[in-house]
Amino acid sequence: MANQKNLVLSPVLKWVGGKRQLLNDIIPMIPKNCSTYVEPFIGGGAVLFELQPKKAIINDFNSELINVYTVIRDYPEELIKELQFHKDNNTSEHFYAVREYDRKPEFFSQMTPVQKAARVIYLNKTCYNGLYRVNSAGQFNSPYGKYKNPNIVNETVIRAMSKYFNENNIVIKNEDFKEALKGLRRGAFVYLDPPYMPISSSSSFTGYTENGFNEDKQRELKELCDKLDKKGIKFLQSNSDCEFIRELYSGYRIKTIKAKRAINSKGNSRGEINEVLIYNYE
Repeated sequence: MANQKNLVLSPVLKWVGGKRQLLNDIIPMIPKNCSTYVEPFIGGGAVLFELQPKKAIINDFNSELINVYTVIRDYPEELIKELQFHKDNNTSEHFYAVREYDRKPEFFSQMTPVQKAARVIYLNKTCYNGLYRVNSAGQFNSPYGKYKNPNIVNETVIRAMSKYFNENNIVIKNEDFKEALKGLRRGAFVYLDPPYMPISSSSSFTGYTENGFNEDKQRELKELCDKLDKKGIKFLQSNSDCEFIRELYSGYRIKTIKAKRAINSKGNSRGEINEVLIYNYE
């Protein structure tokens, strides 16, 4: 399934619920010989870039995120140049000016895909805690992070990612997760990393999907898993360890794993919490 791995290839964005620290739990559970690797909630893509399958379908509902991936695939050098501009001008004033762009629709609509992608990467690398977060109007709202030397122009990773997308059969979609899973055949493997079910009211952090992934969406996802299972398609899902999820997936195998997460909305109190891996194969 994978060719010679490119060790440089890694996420270019830090994304909420990123899976970097759980790769040792997740990767061994992914079957070696699947025909197509499918990830409907790609986020930062830690699992994809670790696996590096030759054939994959990746999707996310967040159009800003998917624009970053398509620009990296199609215009890596232009993107690097644009990021260099942000690096050369990086101050708190520049950060807030760039952050404001999406509050000016007439200005934002005139920006090129490359400028939009560079904006997302720049804000992600320089904002506080380095996380993509939007308010209820869908506007980026993390404050400036005051980092000494943020890695704004990560050109080696951008070039490695562009090469990977172009030299393999990687389909990039920007749709609802249900659309991304249509027409899959046996032999495909699906890794699902949806926005987690909140464990407590203080942790209901759905800041990176404007529509909020509520209980109904979790149930829709479960129905989809049932359809995959009926078709004989293997899936693996990450989610929070809570009664709702355990009951919902009681018909499937559930493995408990430990994750270091910010346990409250402030993000400064970190600790180990349980998460679950749900799957339908031996």
